Amino acid sequence: MGSTSTLIINGTLVDDQKQAKQELLILDGKIACIDTKITDYPEDCQIIDAQGLYVMPGGIDVHTHFNIDVGIARSIDDFYTGTRAAACGGTTTIIDHMGFGPKGCDLFHQLNVYKEYAKDMAVIDYSFHGVIQHIDDEILSQMSAMVHEEGISSFKIYLTYLYKLEDKEVLEALSELSRVGALTTVHPENDAAVTMARQKLIDEGKTSAKYHGISRPIACEAEAIARTINLANIADNAPLYIVHLSNGLGLDYIRLARQSNQNVWAETCPQYLFLDESYYEHEDGLKYVMSPPLRAIEEQDKLWQGLMDKTIDTVATDHCSFSFAEQKQQGKDNFCRCPNGMPGVETRMPLMFSEGVVKGKISPSRFVELNSTAPAKLFGLYPQKGCLYLGSDADLVLFDPELQVNISHDILHDNSDYTPFEAHPVTGWPVMTISRGVVVASNGEFLGTAGAGRFLHRAPFNKAINQIN
Repeated sequence: MGSTSTLIINGTLVDDQKQAKQELLILDGKIACIDTKITDYPEDCQIIDAQGLYVMPGGIDVHTHFNIDVGIARSIDDFYTGTRAAACGGTTTIIDHMGFGPKGCDLFHQLNVYKEYAKDMAVIDYSFHGVIQHIDDEILSQMSAMVHEEGISSFKIYLTYLYKLEDKEVLEALSELSRVGALTTVHPENDAAVTMARQKLIDEGKTSAKYHGISRPIACEAEAIARTINLANIADNAPLYIVHLSNGLGLDYIRLARQSNQNVWAETCPQYLFLDESYYEHEDGLKYVMSPPLRAIEEQDKLWQGLMDKTIDTVATDHCSFSFAEQKQQGKDNFCRCPNGMPGVETRMPLMFSEGVVKGKISPSRFVELNSTAPAKLFGLYPQKGCLYLGSDADLVLFDPELQVNISHDILHDNSDYTPFEAHPVTGWPVMTISRGVVVASNGEFLGTAGAGRFLHRAPFNKAINQIN
């Protein structure tokens, strides 16, 4: 573990508000001092020279799927390989969306399963979003205990897939989760539209990867976003978080709701900012089968505008990796049989820095806000995480703003057999990651330990909302 004290010198500290040439002292895993010059530190203090580097709060990825069983396959990254990759990419905390449990299971079932998955495996700190598969009196009665006793302050509902909720159930979930101080997150796609489109394509023999995107058009996602926003409004303006936003029409609905002071927040992912539907035409198009699918290239500019005008609040990854050589090949004759998802937890921050900060679309502080501070505030981790405050966890990433890298799976640390961003050039790369004062990655080498990550008991959303601008 090394010294329990570390002094970082010569770096530029960046948080969501400002940047300054300052030194930072870590004592016993916490930020103990920030000053222009720090002279009072322990004799055995480790000194890290951050000359030319940004020193930022570690990334927080609030949308991963590690070790998830989707029925036809189990994702290839567990909580060790997934968090190892996260750490090497500058991320120091993840919040995982748990997979579905047995039909009829209660809210605690999957939490207990996932705690077992992660406890001896995760190398960085972690939490989970609750998953709601159905609504009845028992489920509604368990929500308060999940929030206040278990520290699970956000829950996911699905408008498609096996355990989709109908509108009445969505209303009940939104109302009760709001009442007990939780944030509802939603996977918004119109299930009837998806089902109808897929069947029509299959009947016509159109089953290659490119038809996956055609089966889930923009309107299918945007309608479900608008519907859920309206249901949240009916549920007395219940707080709502839209996951993996992929298109401008959905963004317009979110923007309209925000202008009406509705409690709606949104997340997008790098795949929707850097990849487009043309990838489905490639020979390896199955790599890009995910839901929602990749969109037309013009949607990227609309999403970047949402990031710049702050209609989009966070960038997460939806990391859900399946091997291309084996698992993805299940869909070679029918896209419906291809497990949905792709890797991305390690490349999120360099991609966003290169395209966002280096190209002048967002400031370094906005980069921190999107990748760390806003996720911490929305999901009950602030100010323990996501900031450079005295007493906060010393979760840091040292970022070289000028280092040029061509992304290659050979240099990444997940358990997949590809990266969707192969050969993508970036400027800016995380060169050191520190988790609670311990260096867990340095210059591309993983230095962490399985089981070192801690489960995070998150604050209720009705308390966290006071931190949100």
